[in-house]
Formats: sequence, C-alpha cells, structure tokens
Amino acid sequence: MTRTLLTATCIAALLVGCTTSNDASADSTVQTGTTASDEASGRPFSTTEITTFDEPWAMTFLPDGRLLVTEKRGRLRLLDVAATGATATSISGVPNVAYGGQGGLGDVVLHPEFASNNLVYLSYAEAGSGNTRGAAVARARLTLDGSGGALSQLQVIWRQVPKLSGQGHYGHRLAFGPDGHLWITSGERQEFTPAQDMASNLGKIVRLNDDGSVPADNPFAKDGGVAAQVWTLGHRNPLGIAFDAQGRLWNHEMGPRGGDELNLVERGANYGYPIVSNGNHYDGRDIPDHDTRPEFNAPRISWTPVISPAGFVIYSGSRFPDWRGDGLIGGLSSKALVRVEFDDGTAREAARYDMGERIREVEQGPDGDIWLLEDGKDGRLLRLTPAS
Repeated sequence: MTRTLLTATCIAALLVGCTTSNDASADSTVQTGTTASDEASGRPFSTTEITTFDEPWAMTFLPDGRLLVTEKRGRLRLLDVAATGATATSISGVPNVAYGGQGGLGDVVLHPEFASNNLVYLSYAEAGSGNTRGAAVARARLTLDGSGGALSQLQVIWRQVPKLSGQGHYGHRLAFGPDGHLWITSGERQEFTPAQDMASNLGKIVRLNDDGSVPADNPFAKDGGVAAQVWTLGHRNPLGIAFDAQGRLWNHEMGPRGGDELNLVERGANYGYPIVSNGNHYDGRDIPDHDTRPEFNAPRISWTPVISPAGFVIYSGSRFPDWRGDGLIGGLSSKALVRVEFDDGTAREAARYDMGERIREVEQGPDGDIWLLEDGKDGRLLRLTPAS
C-alpha cells in the first residue's frame, strides 16, 4: 500500500491519520483571497484561499454565516468568512484536551435547535489516570459578543470506555440525525479487539439522546452498561459520518494496511473488524476479507490503495446541482477531494480531485459552496465555487 509523505515516526506508530506536532500559529486573518482557476486541471470548481489555522480538525457554520473551527491544540475559533480582513477570535471555556498524536480538540456541531438554545457539542481527547486517554463529548452554551465568545455550563455527556494508553484512533466524529439523536463514532484506539467487545464502547458507532442518555429503542439497550449506547460494532477508525436525504446513515473509516471503507450503517450490524478487513495488518499478517465471513456487513466501497478518509458531507446545495446527493470525502494521504455517488443503498467513487495537500475536513456552506480545511500547521481554509 502506498502512503505519501508520512514521517518515520508516523509509520513506526502505525498512525495512518497522524500529523506532526507544531508550535501554535498566530491568529488567523481573512485574506482578500487567492483564487486558482482550475479549468486546466479539469476540476469543476475554482479554489479560493481564505485564511490559515494551526492544525485545524473540524468546522461548522453558525446560522448567521460565521464559522466555528476547532484546532487540535485546544482552541475553538470564530471567523466571519464574509468580512475581508477579519481576524479569527478564540472562544473561551473550551475543556482541556490531551494533545498529541491524533488526539486533541476534535469535532464541533450545533444542536438542531441551536437558534433557540445556543447549544454546541465538542469532541476531544481527554486525559485519564496512569497515562491513559479517551475521547469525550461535551455540550455547552455558546454566547457570542463583539470580541468573540464563550462557552458556559459545559457538561461532559459521553466518554470512551475504557481509557487506554496511546494517542490514536479516537474517531469522535459527531452528527445529529433527522430524529434529533446524537451519533458518535468511536475508534478502537489501535487495540483491535475492543471493536468486538460489548463491554467497551470502542470500535463502535454510538447513538444517544441530545443530553447523553440512552434511547430506549437502541438495539442493545436491554443489555445495559455501555452496550446500551451501541448502534453498530466492528469499526476501526471511523472519521466521517453523514446522513443522506433518505435518512440513511453512512460512515467512512480508515482500514489497516489497505481496505479503507465506506459503510451503510444499519441497526445492530457488525462490520467485522478486526476479524475481517479488506486490508492486512501492518506487520504483513493476513486479515481475511469480508467475503469470507458473510455474517459481517461488508463495505459499500473499499479502497486499496487507501485514500485515508477524513471529513464527510453529503451535498444538498444548489451551487453544484450535479453533485446534489453525492458524498464528498477529504483525503489525507491521497491529498484529494473524493466524490461518491449513491444509488439506493449502493455507492461508487465517481471522481477524485487532486488538491495537492492533505484534506482534513469538508463542509457545505450556507449558500451551497464547499469548504475544505487542510491538515497540519498553517492548514488553509479553502472555498470551492463552481468554475466559471
């Protein structure tokens, strides 16, 4: 399997999605924008650089059009993308994060009724005792003012169980479903077997009420404990989750040595890791493919060589009408924006656009433009508009 521009440290740690540790950068400022004409490359969009962030990980738009961006070191940033020369400000009250490896401040999403309750949800790596760590999800009220804003009444509503050593495979992507439930992807923390252990919520996709309580109709609710949280199991490092227009849930995840996956997430299903995978162990040992064990749900798309997927949105806007209903996935090692077409529960890669840098996050803007965050120090915020 080919992986580009991975450091020796990353390879040794077997961290497909790793990033290097960098000093914090200066405050980000909206630039006048450098627009690249992409006609020669055949890409159906033009790319405008807006600003840069220090190790950005996720973003979400507020109802007023401003943008929230998380940085792995533990800063939540607010940016008015419409104001030339505006400086990104920091939101206070962010919880302490366990920064390092793949850990730090992760996803940010708004409550479906944010306009009335001002609730935001953050995922992050949290330190435990004895040099252990685990993903956590907190919710808080966001108050904005002229100089930035603050989080208050912060409450941790979910944690990975158990906390483990190591700094990889947290997952911790968040999404609210059409029915108002909160969905959380939980990686297996590079420990393999927890993905099949129902005494752990590692290697699972979790479904909760918006306050962190467990819905009574979850598939394993009667089992109690952390098993009650689980919607699906047998996942490795899920770094993208999105609902389509029909209300179906999709997730993508990094495979081991080969075998990145796009899955249709079905109630109570087992996706087989580490018993089956379309990739192999990093030490060369074989993992049986999905087709050898039909009792496990197989991916709708499997990538070898890998794309190292990160960030995921299913497009619903009008600016790119031919893409409506398509999935857009950021590629880390592939340095690409990957477009996926869906057809009644099936999926196929439709196009891959070379972006020249690792793409950490994908988001749809309020007007239907597409926004990307590059990975790492001085990661650029890019706006994609239809090619003229």
